[in-house]
Amino acid sequence: MIWAETLRFEDYHPSEIPAQPGVYMFRDRFGKVIYVGKARDLRRRLGNYFQPSRKRTGDAKLRSLINSIAQWSYTVVRTEDEALLLESQLIKTYAPYYNILMRDDKRYLLLKVDLSEKFPTLTLARLKKPDNARYYGPFPHGTALKMTREFLLSHFGLRGCKTSEPDEETRKHCLKKLVKDCCAPCTGKVTVEEYRARLDAALAVLDGDIAPVKEAIKEKMLRAASEGKFEIAARYRDAMANIDAVFGRKNRIFENPSLPDQKFPAGEEGIRALAERLGLQTLPRKIICFDISNILGTLAVASMVTFTDGKPDRQAYRRFRIKTVMQSDDFAMMREAVSRHFSRLLKEELPLPDLLMVDGGKGQLSSAVEALISVGAPPLPMLGLAERNEEIYIPGHSEPIVLDRHHAALKLLQSVRDEAHRFAITYHRNLREKRIQSSLLDDIPGIGDVRKRQLLRAFGSLAQLKRADAVEIARRVPGIGMSIAEKIVDFLH
Repeated sequence: MIWAETLRFEDYHPSEIPAQPGVYMFRDRFGKVIYVGKARDLRRRLGNYFQPSRKRTGDAKLRSLINSIAQWSYTVVRTEDEALLLESQLIKTYAPYYNILMRDDKRYLLLKVDLSEKFPTLTLARLKKPDNARYYGPFPHGTALKMTREFLLSHFGLRGCKTSEPDEETRKHCLKKLVKDCCAPCTGKVTVEEYRARLDAALAVLDGDIAPVKEAIKEKMLRAASEGKFEIAARYRDAMANIDAVFGRKNRIFENPSLPDQKFPAGEEGIRALAERLGLQTLPRKIICFDISNILGTLAVASMVTFTDGKPDRQAYRRFRIKTVMQSDDFAMMREAVSRHFSRLLKEELPLPDLLMVDGGKGQLSSAVEALISVGAPPLPMLGLAERNEEIYIPGHSEPIVLDRHHAALKLLQSVRDEAHRFAITYHRNLREKRIQSSLLDDIPGIGDVRKRQLLRAFGSLAQLKRADAVEIARRVPGIGMSIAEKIVDFLH
């Protein structure tokens, strides 16, 4: 996580602070973090602290905080949701004195699916446990998540009971039998395979494939409205809004989810349809796709996924840390990633793909073209898929190609693009979490990567480690004696 330079209180200049979402941090004269906050607009929010009148007119807590600020810094993020999650993580890491409202160690909700159960369902959780279950989240919109979970259970007919293997006795106490929105595995009405098919459809929504369920909701909403059932139509409208808020691509921030066995139905049909629509002389049996993930240049990464015969070839996936671009410039990042990959292919005389694809429109596609030219690659079929209207851009053509949403070629391209995006987001998120989690332990003398991992594994978080004394640290962490344990306690306090 890249923060702006740590500044003194008197170094505040509003014009130099971006009017964008972000997280800010205040330290006292000893360098200790005393407050962490989030903002939709950093410039406006920080202005509330640095106005001279605030020292006189603010409440007692605010005046005390302002008078304690000796240093401050900030980092810019992409969305307010991301700022909310980052703020929460930093508060748990540093336990700042003035963050009274979040000292209860509140954690955002996760969705949990235990596939070891006979009839798995969607449950809510606060903590991710090492239980081999699949977790999605955290989600900052708790109310929307709870309502969306209830809708998905009803829409796909999944059980909502707490019993992992429901039976006739469970059925006697079930309220869902009254509204008939459960497939009732407790009565044997569905087989395990039929139930798993329903679950797979629900998991597809959790993985971001929200278009089919939104289309189904829209049809029901319009039907209810045409029949004058406006309250029912309003409920469908709210359900659609909640799904967008919770699972929309820009809002999905998953915490180490286990990947489901994705299904890519386009297959051979999609390959042939794509070749025909683009006029390709060779069937695109090997497709590679690049995607960029960064937060205004922070921890910028690129992903490259490979599809062979319409299916993901995960052994050929590649990840890139962007090295030469220091500012937020997706086009330059795309040029770097594509040029690095094709330089290696040409140098090692490896086979080139049948189709190069980028996640984006004209700008990203032009950057990829420039990258191929710069490394001396031969002409290659290329395209860019712009997300907003699923427009296909081809080099040398000013107007995009727009296919019907059911077209097999478009479905194939969407599968490739979504997988590239997922792969990039996962890599970027893991780097971000490691940076946040490791920041303070890195400063303790005598603590290397091995001991750092041991400490975090034993205590779970820095907040828990701070509560421990030297005796407990030495007892719970192999290889750490009392002298090192006392150094850790002294440093953290």
